[in-house]
Amino acid sequence: MDNIIDGKLIANEIKEEIKKFVQLRKDNNKREPMIASILIGNDEGSVYYINSQEKLALSLGCKFKKVLLEEDIEEKDLINIIEALNNDNEVDGIIVQLPLPKKLNEKKIINIISPKKDIDCLTYINQGKLYSGEGEIIPCTPKSILTLLEKSDINLEGKKVTVIGRSNIVGKPVAQLMLSKNATVTICHSKTKNLKEITRKADIIIVAIGKPKFLTKEYVKEGTIVIDVGTSSLNGKITGDVDFDEVSKISKLITKVPGGVGALTTTLLIKNACEALERNENENINCNGVK
Repeated sequence: MDNIIDGKLIANEIKEEIKKFVQLRKDNNKREPMIASILIGNDEGSVYYINSQEKLALSLGCKFKKVLLEEDIEEKDLINIIEALNNDNEVDGIIVQLPLPKKLNEKKIINIISPKKDIDCLTYINQGKLYSGEGEIIPCTPKSILTLLEKSDINLEGKKVTVIGRSNIVGKPVAQLMLSKNATVTICHSKTKNLKEITRKADIIIVAIGKPKFLTKEYVKEGTIVIDVGTSSLNGKITGDVDFDEVSKISKLITKVPGGVGALTTTLLIKNACEALERNENENINCNGVK
């Protein structure tokens, strides 16, 4: 099918960009980007994700510091570790794997991270900048969605975009990104009435609700672009929020699960670290008055 947006292909293009960025730094005797990823406990999903981060970062020439901590770590000790990473000039990006053990104050911990090193855009400061239109760091999943559309030569200006899902991780920030590109955005959620009427007016539908095969062809007009952010397990397989077999027959463009949005997220996390390194270096140059 020629209407599938290939997330893996686009991810590979970005990986090559990162490799060139790192190699150029090496050629100019500059250090490689460094990412520090913190894992508390042994949550199976988080272990898999941090290992994926490490494998990809190293393959692109970046450095990776894996910080593995016991589940019973005291909050003050975790805060000290994060503050040490904040003060480490060799570290450009800091990630804390979520969810945290229940005894830890997740919001407090996340906001200890320096906004300059918060490459997943989870701190209040970076989220505030995002919603005020001044965001320098864009959260990875929303950034993945925007990248897929832009790499597919979709001009968002004036487009009617319907976002299904209002989470702080995907729904709200991706709606803000669409607004920043001058799209007309509607956010729908579990309490929305007449959902089918709304979605059938959309030029682009972005669905992120974690309900496998929720979006059927009845929700979609012919020629719509459909971005599926869902990842649920159905009959032992990773399945998206869209009934792909149905909707792909009438959509202009569509993403698959897996192979769509998720294929880019970790790559863009690494790219955020590269951008943070460059941005912070330029700030230091400007502050010191040295060219």
